[in-house]
Amino acid sequence: MRIISGKYKGRKLLGDNIDGTRPTMDRVKESLFGIIQNNIKNSVCLDLFAGSGSLGIEALSNGANTCYFVDSNKIVIDTLNKNTLNIEGSIIIKDDYLNALNNFKNIKFDVIFLDPPYKFNLIQSSLDKIKEYDLLNENGIIVCEYETEVFNIDYDVIKEKKYGSKFIRIYRK
Repeated sequence: MRIISGKYKGRKLLGDNIDGTRPTMDRVKESLFGIIQNNIKNSVCLDLFAGSGSLGIEALSNGANTCYFVDSNKIVIDTLNKNTLNIEGSIIIKDDYLNALNNFKNIKFDVIFLDPPYKFNLIQSSLDKIKEYDLLNENGIIVCEYETEVFNIDYDVIKEKKYGSKFIRIYRK
C-alpha cells in the first residue's frame, strides 16, 4: 500500500494487515482521485473511519491543507501516527465516529471520506449527522465506499462507479 500521486508519491503506508480494516485498492484510489482532483487543492478534509489513512494522506499529498483522521481503534491510531509522520496538515483523533462528528460542529469540510467497515452499515448514520450538523461546505463532496449498504441523502450524486464488489458514490451538496 502506497501513496500514488502528489507530494508524497511512492511513500509506503502501514496498516494493510490491521484486523477490521480494508484499505482502498490502489486502482480504485487512482480512479477516485482522478474524479475528485479539482476538489482537493487547499481543501479541509475528513477521513472518517480512517484506517491506514490512505485516502486522507492521498488528499494531503495532492494539495489539501488539512485532513482530520478519525478512528476509534488504538492500533489504527498508532498506525496513523506512523503513516502521517512529517506530513503537514494531519490531525489524528481517536474517537467514536458519532462523537467526532458532534465535535466538528464548528468546522466545514470540503471533502469527507466515508469508508467504514462494511458489516456495520454506518454510512447512513454518518450522512444523517453530517447533514444535521451542516458539516459540508457549499459545493463540498462526500465520497462513500461500500459493498451492499443502502443509504441516501438529498445531495446530488455526481458519480457512482463499481470496482469488483465495491462501489464508490460521490455526493455534492
